[in-house]
Amino acid sequence: MTEQTIQLLVFCLVLGGIALLTYRKCAGSNRGEAESSKEFFLAGGGLTWVFVAGSITLTNLSTDQLVGMNGNQMLLLALWELAGFIGLLVLAKVFLPVYYHNNCTTTTELLERRYDSKHVRALVSSMFLFINVFVFQPAVIYTGALFMISMTGIEASLLTVAAAFAVLGAAYAVLGGLRAVAVSDTYGGILVMLMGILIVILALAAIDFDFSGIPEERLTLIGDSDSPVPWHTLLTGMFLIQIFYWSTNQTITQRAMAAPTVKEAQKGVYAAAFIRVVFIPSMVVIPGIVAYKLYGDIGDQAYGRIVGDLLPAWLKGIFAAAIAAAVLSTFNSQINSSAAMYVCDLHQNYINKNANIRKLSGIATIVFVLVAVAMVPIYAQSESIINLLQELWGLISMPILACFAVGLLFRGVDYRAAIIAVISGVLLYAFFVWAWMPLHYIHMMFSTFFICVGTALFINRFILGNRAEFVGLKSTDLKSSTS
Repeated sequence: MTEQTIQLLVFCLVLGGIALLTYRKCAGSNRGEAESSKEFFLAGGGLTWVFVAGSITLTNLSTDQLVGMNGNQMLLLALWELAGFIGLLVLAKVFLPVYYHNNCTTTTELLERRYDSKHVRALVSSMFLFINVFVFQPAVIYTGALFMISMTGIEASLLTVAAAFAVLGAAYAVLGGLRAVAVSDTYGGILVMLMGILIVILALAAIDFDFSGIPEERLTLIGDSDSPVPWHTLLTGMFLIQIFYWSTNQTITQRAMAAPTVKEAQKGVYAAAFIRVVFIPSMVVIPGIVAYKLYGDIGDQAYGRIVGDLLPAWLKGIFAAAIAAAVLSTFNSQINSSAAMYVCDLHQNYINKNANIRKLSGIATIVFVLVAVAMVPIYAQSESIINLLQELWGLISMPILACFAVGLLFRGVDYRAAIIAVISGVLLYAFFVWAWMPLHYIHMMFSTFFICVGTALFINRFILGNRAEFVGLKSTDLKSSTS
């Protein structure tokens, strides 16, 4: 039996086992409301804290993290994961109580309530959809395909492997909704964590825990101004980025909004925060650093190369299954959240309020999958996938976060002021990215956030003639900004 045959058999057995466990866990759930948006997109509020934590962790931890961050081959990238701890705490303590108080299905539903307008909700949802469909979904299946080919040496094109991931991931989202997605995430997450930590240990053993010969700038957490994460960005935009990603991003928060109570959801988020600080940082930087010592600067091929060299055939099959589970988890989570935003925020508000949820979600998913696969060749030309993703986030992240901040902190802001601020923020950051970037892009994201907040308040007061009242987060009645 050849090595590739062994890998394939183990790979199929492990993925089949995860699918079987997921089916058994979900088969007995109440399907009486299977066609409602709450059941399909929020698992009927039935996720315990274990599945909330597992789904959040594996939705975030995929090949764009493992391949992309290790592809930088430096310790510095661990700062993204450490800073994520703050973002998760803000989600648990600030945003989750608000989402549950307002009985939201999508994060953007909160904006409709705060600004008394479905239009601001639709705009922000459309921006999330754009970045999901054209940026993150293709990036996930691209990095997954790149890893599989790099690790196993299979003779298949990048596009073919990426398409296989897309089809399988979409099947979970369409057939089982969020419940199946979250359960499979958790089972797959346990496997990914175990295998990821094993790779860290084997990588360190391969160099006898000796980091000599590796340039000092690759082993520091204090980045200079020319590094991917300069130290001074921690004082400006880094934490705003984390708050946006963990607290307003539908793909992440949808898991936390699917628990039966806010306390159960908070327990899951706290568990995810613990995992992020204790386990994730070493998994996303150590293999890449070791690969630099063993192979030199090989970029995004680092993780797949070191895994392929260090693991025996049968373990490669298990690890390939773990990575496949991570790819499928992140992709099906993004697909499910994208479908939720399209169905709940756009279609039901503007086209047909009584549409068949499952059928409409299936059609939207097919479209999203086709677009993601078509975008893969473009991402294959990127020099560093993780740096590209972080920069592209800036197009929508700070304008959207500013919209949430103004809506939560102030009462009496007209929705038109918010819409103008969001659109101008996108254009401003696009100018920074493609025309003039005077400072590091994280600093410019920080500037974009406050410019958007100021723009919304200025237009509201001096053009629309409304006086905004600062209420902070002390207000418990968050259903309307004008009530």
